[in-house]
Amino acid sequence: MARRKKIYEGKAKILYEGPEPGTIVQYFKDDATAFNAQKKDVIEGKGVLNNRLSEFFMTGLTNIGVPTHFIKRLNMREQLVRACEIIPLEIIVRNFAAGSMSKRLGIEEGTPLPRPVVEYCYKDDKLGDPLVTEEHIAAFGWASQQDMDDIVALALRVNDYMSGLMYGVGIKLVDFKIEVGRVYEGDFQRLVVADEISPDSCRLWDLESGQKLDKDVFRHDLGNLADAYTEVAKRLGVMPKQATHMAKPKLIN
Repeated sequence: MARRKKIYEGKAKILYEGPEPGTIVQYFKDDATAFNAQKKDVIEGKGVLNNRLSEFFMTGLTNIGVPTHFIKRLNMREQLVRACEIIPLEIIVRNFAAGSMSKRLGIEEGTPLPRPVVEYCYKDDKLGDPLVTEEHIAAFGWASQQDMDDIVALALRVNDYMSGLMYGVGIKLVDFKIEVGRVYEGDFQRLVVADEISPDSCRLWDLESGQKLDKDVFRHDLGNLADAYTEVAKRLGVMPKQATHMAKPKLIN
């Protein structure tokens, strides 16, 4: 079997050339990082959980008409996605104050926001992914004003879907981040949700207890990260309710 060509390796995923032109194989690693990779560990089973959960969310978005780069899951750790030109921004949608917003503005964590707040961060690990404005984005040509309007509309649609989905299983969607890519079809360009949507990229709190079910468990040493992600997968019906990540459960197709 021919060795696949690696395109890129990040903190949580490896990208390989896909089997067909215009496709990429996205491999989910077990690596966990926090504080701009200052804290690192390997969490057994994390990649499997994120692969399956991202498939679940991306498929759900596709079903309601939100365009994504997702094509199909290939196996326990890999999925096939469309190649796209990633806009160098992280788009963050906040429903409640938490994390950096609480620190910047002095707002107590968990405070409901009067409306969803969309923020942009410039994707650059060396700079710590700094917060930027639409003025910066337009000035440096990272995206046009039309792109930004479309990105906000896309992000808010993802928020509506994810908030309702999580609320239905007793989870509060505090905030999340997505990446957006450009797909070209002849002279026509469209924007799609890219990268992944998983507990790695969301803040998820239990509605009743406030228990954290996301990467903050790892950031702040609040317990076992794989147990938290497994709980999310169980509630969404992605995994059998009796399964534990240590038992290496078979994921539901």
